[in-house]
Amino acid sequence: MKYFRLLLLSLLLAIPAFGQMNQPVTWKAEAVQVEGNVYEIRLTGAITGNWHIYDLTDYGSSGPNGTVFTVEDGGKVELVGDPYISSEVHRGYDDIFGMEIGTCESPVVICQKVELIQDDPVTLQVTVEWQACSDENCLPPDDYTVSVTLPSDSGSEAGMTVSEDDDPNAAVPGEGKSIWGLILEAIAWGFVALLTPCVFPMIPMTVSFFLKQNQAVEGEEEKKGRGKWLATVFGISIVALYTIPIAIIILITYFAGGATVTADIFNWLATHWLPNIIFFLIFMLFAASFFGAFEITLPSSWLNKSDEKSNRGGLAGVFFVALTLVLVSFSCTGPIVGSVLIKSTQGQFWEPIITMLAFSIAFALPFTLLAFVPSLLDKLPKSGGWLNSVKVVLGFVEVALGFKFLSVADQTYHWHLLDREVYLAIWIVVFSLLGLYLLGKIKFKFDSPVEYIGVFRLILVITVFSFVVYMIPGMWGAPLKALSGYLPPITTQDFVLDPAQHSGGGVTAYVAGQGRDDGFPADRKYADFLHLPYDIPAFFDYEEARAYAAEVGKPLLIDFTGHGCVNCREMESRVWSDPRVLKLMKEDYVVCSLYGDDKTVLDEKYWVTTDKGKVLKSLGKINSWFVMQRYHVNAQPYYAVIDPVTEKHKVPSRSYNLDRDAYVEFLEKGLE
Repeated sequence: MKYFRLLLLSLLLAIPAFGQMNQPVTWKAEAVQVEGNVYEIRLTGAITGNWHIYDLTDYGSSGPNGTVFTVEDGGKVELVGDPYISSEVHRGYDDIFGMEIGTCESPVVICQKVELIQDDPVTLQVTVEWQACSDENCLPPDDYTVSVTLPSDSGSEAGMTVSEDDDPNAAVPGEGKSIWGLILEAIAWGFVALLTPCVFPMIPMTVSFFLKQNQAVEGEEEKKGRGKWLATVFGISIVALYTIPIAIIILITYFAGGATVTADIFNWLATHWLPNIIFFLIFMLFAASFFGAFEITLPSSWLNKSDEKSNRGGLAGVFFVALTLVLVSFSCTGPIVGSVLIKSTQGQFWEPIITMLAFSIAFALPFTLLAFVPSLLDKLPKSGGWLNSVKVVLGFVEVALGFKFLSVADQTYHWHLLDREVYLAIWIVVFSLLGLYLLGKIKFKFDSPVEYIGVFRLILVITVFSFVVYMIPGMWGAPLKALSGYLPPITTQDFVLDPAQHSGGGVTAYVAGQGRDDGFPADRKYADFLHLPYDIPAFFDYEEARAYAAEVGKPLLIDFTGHGCVNCREMESRVWSDPRVLKLMKEDYVVCSLYGDDKTVLDEKYWVTTDKGKVLKSLGKINSWFVMQRYHVNAQPYYAVIDPVTEKHKVPSRSYNLDRDAYVEFLEKGLE
């Protein structure tokens, strides 16, 4: 009892921490010489997600907290005019505040011109105060202070040092997919898990337990109160059993070695061949089990001990009923939980905790409701052959999803076992078989006879075969933008159609990897095994790309990407395929793609030794180290327009954003 109360208290204390929001705004400072002794100090704010800040207006006590930008001159410079925002400000009437307000989205650029009144270099303290808000809530106001030295050694960009109270690694982060998308997906899988044959039969057993507990209490009011309390504890226990273990693992690695260590672990899980092959084999194993080849169960001793302790009653009994439920349902929820966790590890270290919390809440909710109101059990459908059909359908889905892990290993190690057309062929066959199964043309060991096709089953058949028809043109190079994040890159396909010709009414066929080089050197490093889609000519080594860009007088476009980066594939398929983007990238830029997860071991002369004495040997580790050291970024994708001579940003950098017009504007501004 004492142990369980401590566990319950720990969960209750931990829940508020899950709900805390990280500050979505990070700042980067620079100072550019305008003319003579006049400099423009700029603070560029990167705002992640659906957040915004307010403009520099003082709205008083009845309005929002406007942004405040101050430069402590110390009598060493003269302020030229007032601070201003050079980026876009959205103005409109706000019904809540009853006034017109201005809001800024990412990136926001705040400027202040200053004039030096002495010849010696001076250091200025620059501070910005802001409040980040979304459509749903606002965070407390925050501030950021940075020291800027004028003039800089280069004469074009000021030196910058961050104050002790600020994060020295503050930089433009990769936005990645919204956490809300991961949460919604986790919730959906939580509800799907309830329909599996391992879980659904547990519902009447659970209700029976709570009815038995209530019968031991005299008085209707006492029964209701005790029932609600036990049901609440039951739901919290399920959530705790799913969430706390993964949270403990993440927090241990985080506090032991910091966020970098945790990120390295997740990167290893996401890109190394060993975990990906293991995940692939596990998915195939579970799929075979779902098809009826065998049953996967945990050791009976675990289940027996848990079941014995659940008969004690009280809070301890409720906890062990929850534990029994989690253990018994493992064979069906295991692969689903794995899918949720692996998907979320493509983001930041706390995302697996949040997504597992969402999954477990969705999974526990129906059990908790039935424990509150046992009479609802009579309205549920009875177990039967439909449960095995759900299991078989999940088996087909497991096969399809499992090949994603094999594909990641194949791409990062350049095995070329699962190129795009092979991957698509497998998916087309798998989902075609699923459609035939739903029609009753294929039967498995424990299936009930299909006497007729119901409306819901017919809808599923239409959906599955429509998906198959959608995939078929991909065998000849159709971009399949809806699946761009899950398919191998189009550069692995032997025969594709040039999307650059689509807008002109015709198409040009060519063999991938054997198209135009637009005059780029043929002996570029790593170009023998790395390629960009749509035959975009690119370098894959920073110094080589920078030297060439300086020689031809073009800006350098840095593309920090990865073979296993889902968001990168979506950007390439949905944004880079735009003819305007392709024209700019091919004609006006020198593109340098740096793969952060490539496992190719380089010659010893290219190895890098970090300041901690660690020797980096693979191309991916060296690229990741370089981007982190240079841009303080470890997220993919990341895009930056660089002057190849000064190596300075020409425009604020970008990350995952499928707005094609905004990306065109980003490239066009980089040419100015």
